[in-house]
Amino acid sequence: MFESRPDREYEIFLLGRSNVGKSTLMAELTGHAVETGQRPGVTQAPNHFDWTHPSMVLTDLPGFGFMAGVSEADRERIKTDVIQYVERYADHGLVAVLVVDGKAVIDIIDRHTGPDEVAHVVELFAFLQDVGIPTVVAVNKMDKVDDRDERLNELCDRLGLPGPWQQWQDTIAPITAKRGSIDALESAVREHLHEAGRDDVIGLLF
Repeated sequence: MFESRPDREYEIFLLGRSNVGKSTLMAELTGHAVETGQRPGVTQAPNHFDWTHPSMVLTDLPGFGFMAGVSEADRERIKTDVIQYVERYADHGLVAVLVVDGKAVIDIIDRHTGPDEVAHVVELFAFLQDVGIPTVVAVNKMDKVDDRDERLNELCDRLGLPGPWQQWQDTIAPITAKRGSIDALESAVREHLHEAGRDDVIGLLF
Protein backbone atom coordinates (compact mmCIF):
# COMPACT_ATOMS: atom_id res chain seq x y z
CA MET A 1 0.00 0.00 0.00
CA PHE A 2 2.99 2.32 0.57
CA GLU A 3 4.74 1.36 -2.66
CA SER A 4 2.64 3.37 -5.11
CA ARG A 5 3.16 7.13 -5.46
CA PRO A 6 2.18 9.52 -8.27
CA ASP A 7 5.14 10.68 -10.33
CA ARG A 8 5.34 14.25 -9.04
CA GLU A 9 8.32 16.53 -8.48
CA TYR A 10 7.06 18.13 -5.28
CA GLU A 11 5.28 16.65 -2.28
CA ILE A 12 3.75 17.98 0.90
CA PHE A 13 3.29 15.43 3.68
CA LEU A 14 0.48 15.40 6.25
CA LEU A 15 1.37 13.34 9.31
CA GLY A 16 0.18 12.81 12.86
CA ARG A 17 -1.58 10.53 15.30
CA SER A 18 -4.89 8.95 14.44
CA ASN A 19 -8.04 11.03 14.74
CA VAL A 20 -6.40 14.46 14.86
CA GLY A 21 -8.17 15.70 11.72
CA LYS A 22 -5.60 15.07 8.99
CA SER A 23 -8.19 13.87 6.50
CA THR A 24 -10.47 16.82 7.30
CA LEU A 25 -7.56 19.16 6.69
CA MET A 26 -6.78 17.35 3.44
CA ALA A 27 -10.34 17.90 2.28
CA GLU A 28 -10.17 21.59 3.21
CA LEU A 29 -6.89 22.09 1.35
CA THR A 30 -7.79 20.19 -1.81
CA GLY A 31 -11.56 20.40 -2.05
CA HIS A 32 -11.67 16.62 -2.51
CA ALA A 33 -14.00 14.43 -0.46
CA VAL A 34 -11.86 12.34 1.90
CA GLU A 35 -13.05 9.43 4.04
CA THR A 36 -13.19 10.61 7.63
CA GLY A 37 -14.78 9.36 10.79
CA GLN A 38 -14.86 9.43 14.56
CA ARG A 39 -13.20 6.00 14.71
CA PRO A 40 -9.40 6.32 14.84
CA GLY A 41 -7.49 4.56 12.12
CA VAL A 42 -9.78 5.12 9.11
CA THR A 43 -6.72 5.99 7.00
CA GLN A 44 -4.30 3.04 6.87
CA ALA A 45 -2.61 3.74 3.52
CA PRO A 46 -1.40 6.99 1.93
CA ASN A 47 -4.00 9.15 0.23
CA HIS A 48 -2.44 11.11 -2.64
CA PHE A 49 -4.11 14.17 -4.13
CA ASP A 50 -2.94 16.39 -6.96
CA TRP A 51 -2.82 19.91 -5.63
CA THR A 52 -3.44 22.79 -8.04
CA HIS A 53 -0.59 21.88 -10.40
CA PRO A 54 0.65 18.73 -12.18
CA SER A 55 4.02 18.91 -10.40
CA MET A 56 2.48 18.83 -6.90
CA VAL A 57 1.09 16.03 -4.76
CA LEU A 58 -0.33 16.32 -1.26
CA THR A 59 -0.07 13.08 0.71
CA ASP A 60 -2.18 12.23 3.75
CA LEU A 61 -0.21 9.53 5.57
CA PRO A 62 -1.85 7.10 8.00
CA GLY A 63 -2.02 8.14 11.61
CA PHE A 64 -0.35 6.12 14.29
CA GLY A 65 -1.18 5.56 17.92
CA PHE A 66 -4.47 3.97 18.90
CA MET A 67 -6.56 2.50 16.07
CA ALA A 68 -9.78 0.65 16.76
CA GLY A 69 -9.58 -2.96 15.65
CA VAL A 70 -5.89 -2.74 14.70
CA SER A 71 -3.38 -4.88 16.57
CA GLU A 72 -0.32 -3.40 18.23
CA ALA A 73 1.92 -5.20 15.74
CA ASP A 74 0.02 -3.68 12.81
CA ARG A 75 0.15 -0.22 14.43
CA GLU A 76 3.92 -0.51 14.71
CA ARG A 77 4.14 -1.68 11.10
CA ILE A 78 2.12 1.32 9.91
CA LYS A 79 4.33 3.67 11.93
CA THR A 80 7.44 2.13 10.38
CA ASP A 81 5.91 2.37 6.89
CA VAL A 82 5.17 6.06 7.42
CA ILE A 83 8.73 6.80 8.55
CA GLN A 84 10.23 4.84 5.65
CA TYR A 85 7.93 6.57 3.14
CA VAL A 86 9.01 10.03 4.30
CA GLU A 87 12.67 9.01 4.24
CA ARG A 88 12.29 7.60 0.73
CA TYR A 89 10.72 10.75 -0.71
CA ALA A 90 12.30 13.39 1.53
CA ASP A 91 14.12 14.94 -1.42
CA HIS A 92 10.72 15.73 -2.98
CA GLY A 93 9.30 17.15 0.25
CA LEU A 94 8.73 20.88 0.30
CA VAL A 95 6.99 20.95 3.67
CA ALA A 96 5.73 18.47 6.24
CA VAL A 97 2.55 19.33 8.11
CA LEU A 98 2.39 17.55 11.46
CA VAL A 99 -1.21 17.68 12.64
CA VAL A 100 -2.01 17.50 16.35
CA ASP A 101 -5.20 17.80 18.40
CA GLY A 102 -4.90 21.13 20.21
CA LYS A 103 -7.11 20.04 23.08
CA ALA A 104 -5.44 16.68 23.76
CA VAL A 105 -1.84 17.00 22.57
CA ILE A 106 -0.22 18.06 25.86
CA ASP A 107 -1.89 15.27 27.83
CA ILE A 108 -0.92 12.72 25.17
CA ILE A 109 2.70 13.87 25.09
CA ASP A 110 3.00 13.84 28.87
CA ARG A 111 1.33 10.44 29.15
CA HIS A 112 3.85 8.90 26.79
CA THR A 113 7.00 10.64 28.02
CA GLY A 114 9.31 8.92 30.47
CA PRO A 115 12.83 7.65 31.09
CA ASP A 116 12.47 5.03 28.35
CA GLU A 117 9.75 6.56 26.18
CA VAL A 118 9.42 9.49 23.80
CA ALA A 119 5.96 10.58 22.72
CA HIS A 120 5.18 9.91 19.04
CA VAL A 121 4.54 13.59 18.32
CA VAL A 122 7.87 14.68 19.76
CA GLU A 123 9.69 11.81 18.06
CA LEU A 124 8.11 12.58 14.69
CA PHE A 125 8.84 16.31 14.94
CA ALA A 126 12.52 15.54 15.63
CA PHE A 127 12.62 13.00 12.80
CA LEU A 128 11.32 15.55 10.29
CA GLN A 129 14.03 17.98 11.37
CA ASP A 130 16.64 15.25 10.98
CA VAL A 131 15.64 14.48 7.40
CA GLY A 132 15.66 18.18 6.55
CA ILE A 133 12.00 18.75 5.73
CA PRO A 134 10.65 22.14 6.87
CA THR A 135 7.87 21.35 9.32
CA VAL A 136 4.70 23.12 10.38
CA VAL A 137 2.80 21.80 13.40
CA ALA A 138 -0.86 22.35 12.59
CA VAL A 139 -2.53 22.57 15.99
CA ASN A 140 -6.04 21.54 15.04
CA LYS A 141 -9.41 21.80 16.83
CA MET A 142 -8.44 25.09 18.45
CA ASP A 143 -12.10 26.04 18.65
CA LYS A 144 -12.27 23.60 21.58
CA VAL A 145 -9.34 25.20 23.44
CA ASP A 146 -9.99 27.96 25.99
CA ASP A 147 -6.42 28.67 27.16
CA ARG A 148 -5.06 29.16 23.64
CA ASP A 149 -1.75 30.92 24.34
CA GLU A 150 -0.95 28.79 27.37
CA ARG A 151 -1.62 25.59 25.44
CA LEU A 152 0.52 26.67 22.50
CA ASN A 153 3.35 27.73 24.81
CA GLU A 154 3.22 24.32 26.48
CA LEU A 155 3.40 22.61 23.11
CA CYS A 156 6.47 24.64 22.16
CA ASP A 157 8.07 23.60 25.44
CA ARG A 158 7.41 19.90 24.75
CA LEU A 159 8.89 20.24 21.25
CA GLY A 160 12.02 21.98 22.50
CA LEU A 161 11.10 25.39 21.10
CA PRO A 162 11.69 28.25 23.57
CA GLY A 163 8.51 30.24 24.04
CA PRO A 164 6.48 32.26 23.59
CA TRP A 165 4.80 30.46 20.72
CA GLN A 166 4.26 33.68 18.75
CA GLN A 167 7.91 33.70 17.70
CA TRP A 168 7.39 30.32 16.01
CA GLN A 169 4.54 31.22 13.68
CA ASP A 170 6.39 29.55 10.80
CA THR A 171 6.32 26.32 12.85
CA ILE A 172 3.24 26.47 15.10
CA ALA A 173 -0.04 27.07 13.25
CA PRO A 174 -3.29 27.07 15.26
CA ILE A 175 -6.16 25.97 13.02
CA THR A 176 -9.68 24.56 13.02
CA ALA A 177 -9.86 22.51 9.84
CA LYS A 178 -13.50 21.54 10.30
CA ARG A 179 -14.49 25.21 10.14
CA GLY A 180 -12.10 26.08 7.33
CA SER A 181 -9.93 28.19 9.61
CA ILE A 182 -6.47 27.36 8.21
CA ASP A 183 -4.99 30.78 7.41
CA ALA A 184 -2.17 30.32 9.93
CA LEU A 185 -1.12 27.08 8.25
CA GLU A 186 -1.16 28.56 4.77
CA SER A 187 0.91 31.52 5.99
CA ALA A 188 3.48 29.22 7.62
CA VAL A 189 3.82 27.10 4.47
CA ARG A 190 4.32 30.24 2.38
CA GLU A 191 7.04 31.40 4.77
CA HIS A 192 8.95 28.12 4.50
CA LEU A 193 8.77 28.17 0.72
CA HIS A 194 9.95 31.78 0.64
CA GLU A 195 12.88 31.00 2.95
CA ALA A 196 13.83 28.11 0.67
CA GLY A 197 13.85 30.44 -2.32
CA ARG A 198 10.81 28.72 -3.80
CA ASP A 199 8.50 31.67 -4.34
CA ASP A 200 7.77 30.11 -7.73
CA VAL A 201 6.03 27.22 -5.96
CA ILE A 202 3.83 29.43 -3.77
CA GLY A 203 1.73 30.30 -6.80
CA LEU A 204 1.18 26.60 -7.47
CA LEU A 205 -0.28 26.03 -4.01
CA PHE A 206 -2.47 28.98 -3.09
